[in-house]
Amino acid sequence: MSFRTLSAILGLLVIQTFSEQNPLTVPTIEPSGINYTRLFSNEMIFTDTWSKDSWNGLTTFAKAPPLRCFGSDAGVLYDVAVLGAPFDIATSYRPGARFGPNGIRQGSRRLGIDRVNVPMKIRATEHIDIVDCGDVPMILVDNKVALRQLELANAALLARPSSHAPEGKSLAKDGKFHPRILTLGGDHTITLPLLRGVAGIYGPVSVIHFDSHLDTWKPRPMEDSPWLPGLLGPNNTNIHVGIRGALNRWEDYDDDYEVGFVISHADDLEDIGWKGVVKMIRETVGDNPVYISLDIDVIDPGLAPATGTPEIGGITTREIKKIFQGLSGLKIVGADVVEVAPAYDTQDEITQIAAANIAWDMLALMAKTPLVA
Repeated sequence: MSFRTLSAILGLLVIQTFSEQNPLTVPTIEPSGINYTRLFSNEMIFTDTWSKDSWNGLTTFAKAPPLRCFGSDAGVLYDVAVLGAPFDIATSYRPGARFGPNGIRQGSRRLGIDRVNVPMKIRATEHIDIVDCGDVPMILVDNKVALRQLELANAALLARPSSHAPEGKSLAKDGKFHPRILTLGGDHTITLPLLRGVAGIYGPVSVIHFDSHLDTWKPRPMEDSPWLPGLLGPNNTNIHVGIRGALNRWEDYDDDYEVGFVISHADDLEDIGWKGVVKMIRETVGDNPVYISLDIDVIDPGLAPATGTPEIGGITTREIKKIFQGLSGLKIVGADVVEVAPAYDTQDEITQIAAANIAWDMLALMAKTPLVA
């Protein structure tokens, strides 16, 4: 094919595209007489591209509308806020998760909150309003101060009314409908202040903790400590999924059960399959309000290497998607994706892309089930 023929074909395609979008402004021109100066002029290319409410070039999670949630947009209502927690000064091994929020947003560039999630059978934006509130400014030299900053920011967002009020009685203690928060971490310490905010609205919730490690080792909380009492669902209605890391001692299992968890190991995916794991999760949490916390190291490091504490033999991205599909109908009051450390990722961003897709599925779960009693 000659260059002249190729140019003519491309010219026809351009004319067809602009004619469909701007039927009253594009002139009818034969291919041999294309006026490229006119065709690519400002009035034709930029027609209706920029508007008062549009953003261009700003990377938000899955193209969610960006909001200054603690500033000039504080009065805007929404159902789910994406919130970054750039914090890693309490990490247990490899640092770098402070860059996780940005990395996950980068990994979400091909996604869209308004796109149909085919496996989940839903378009989230048909049911809920989703926004990106940016990152919480967390100090980098004092973890107590930083976690307090996150706790106050999370609680402030949760206290607001949501943009939709579903039919039925709200699960919230005050009987009102509140927005949910999807937090992008950050090391796994951030889950503690996030759970405090959630418990303030809903009371104790069942936690589904996807991780390769238990994260419940001693030292135990002091008596009357605010760490666990009042946050986790009672009677062992919380579950770890994907556990495969080493223990410090066999008694770690006893301690874990004592603080309210049961365990599904990564090997369960081979022994009972994803359906068996889903059955175990659903039997554990029952009808309780649920908080999902996912450490990206639950995924096998061959598929998600950029994490602080990688462990071989993990869950695959296909398996985690199937598990999430099996959780449809659970009342998800909040969620986080943590421990993404982009500095350890490959140049094709596979960990960030995996984390973004997992977070996107979390939004679908929230959209599928309103928080009604």
